[in-house]
Amino acid sequence: MSTGTVLATDPHVVSCTLAPRFEAVRTAREFTRRTLDGWGLEEIFDDVALVASELVTNALRHALGQSEPSRVPAQSSPQAPVDALPIRISLVHRSPQVVCAVSDPSSSGPVAREADFVAESGRGLHLVDSFSRSWGWHPLAGAGKVVWALFDTRTAVPAGPEQLSNPGRHRRSA
Repeated sequence: MSTGTVLATDPHVVSCTLAPRFEAVRTAREFTRRTLDGWGLEEIFDDVALVASELVTNALRHALGQSEPSRVPAQSSPQAPVDALPIRISLVHRSPQVVCAVSDPSSSGPVAREADFVAESGRGLHLVDSFSRSWGWHPLAGAGKVVWALFDTRTAVPAGPEQLSNPGRHRRSA
């Protein structure tokens, strides 16, 4: 099992550093489950875990230059020097919302491709958009970026007129 280093100075802001390998996706899901369970938010686990898996997979494929995340690079990729920022997943709970954020060493922002329903890949950001309230990305000072997704923790209630006016789905970029 790939282990991550968990950082927590505030119980509602936790991070886990991930190894640049295939098992990082599983580690991110396990970290997400433990964290959401600890916050009493088990009901949003499926959505957050799916988004976390997609964001970590994107970081492995694009930021570290691995065409197949199951292959551990024999040496550092030119895009990710040895002293580069690690991949890190962070979860932030500020009621009534949870943010799932994945940082990586690439400064290039994510690009949603046209959905190709016969392709084996390329639908990840469409899933992120579908399962989160909103998502976006921001460059980090110096190098790297963070891609985030926002989730609402309120229980589902019938939508009133004021809720229908703002569906909440949008993308932001730097």
